[in-house]
Amino acid sequence: MSILVIAETRNGELKKASLSAVTCAKILAEKTGLNYNILTFEPSEKAKEELSQLGAEKVFVAKGEHLKNYTAENYAIAVSEIAKKVDAKYILATATTFGKDLLPRLVSKIPNSAMISEVIEVIDAETFKKLVYAGDIISTLKIKSEKKILSVRGTAFDKAGKVDKKSDVVEEEIKENYTRKRFITLEETKSERPELTEASIVVSVGRGIKDPENIKIVEELADVLGAAIGASRAVVDAGWLPNDFQVGQTGKTVAPQLYIAIGISGAIQHVAGMKDSKVIVAINKDPEAPIFQIADIGLVADLFQVVPELTQKLKKLKQESAG
Repeated sequence: MSILVIAETRNGELKKASLSAVTCAKILAEKTGLNYNILTFEPSEKAKEELSQLGAEKVFVAKGEHLKNYTAENYAIAVSEIAKKVDAKYILATATTFGKDLLPRLVSKIPNSAMISEVIEVIDAETFKKLVYAGDIISTLKIKSEKKILSVRGTAFDKAGKVDKKSDVVEEEIKENYTRKRFITLEETKSERPELTEASIVVSVGRGIKDPENIKIVEELADVLGAAIGASRAVVDAGWLPNDFQVGQTGKTVAPQLYIAIGISGAIQHVAGMKDSKVIVAINKDPEAPIFQIADIGLVADLFQVVPELTQKLKKLKQESAG
């Protein structure tokens, strides 16, 4: 038996969030004595090299014309085939949009399997912890099924680093094709800024911005810091920013080195998606805003006054350091 980690790629490049699932697999390997393998789709040569340095027994690359673009059904077929080949007792992926979409389908394809989502800790071979009720409660669960499928909360595990051992990269042709659905096109938000879940600095905006035209204030700060932009659900629901920007229980989970919350009250649903950030800075004119309860640094002030001022001071510091 073994452990199988599904590593996500985008345009051939390895998504760093997948490294958290590799770390979880390493912990499982220590507790069970099993080896872990990695499976990926359409990786670049650079991604193959990165994956081969993570200590896996083998790195499998699923090949097939029908796998060049993601559909959950075809990927689930490929995963189940490789899982059977390596006799995978555990199948893991990070709880990104990709993992959340793919893993539940595996439960229906792999006999005698069960799933736990958003795992934050491995207790033993059968027992795992996860957050429920927007992170208010930690639940401890056991999987008694023979096959265990886990989505891993990326912010709960460090990202795996390189090891001395280099894994063999094995290409596997997958012939079975799900024909009742086909990929047509992918429409995605293009941005020069870092991707939200990969960024080391995130600047998020809430309803306190009042008008979509005012978001440029936050964008200017993000540009100076080289930061990604996030948003509360209120901003996304209002149509001021695309859904891709939403941070929270029904959005993306992030844990950057620095998270700056601007005009965000700090509803529990938003906090659930960013509370693991290393340093949290909150700017809000309401001194009773819940966001201040978790903030490392809080500034009670009018964002329309202090954010442009902060941006200008940071620009000046960058110019002085460059000179």
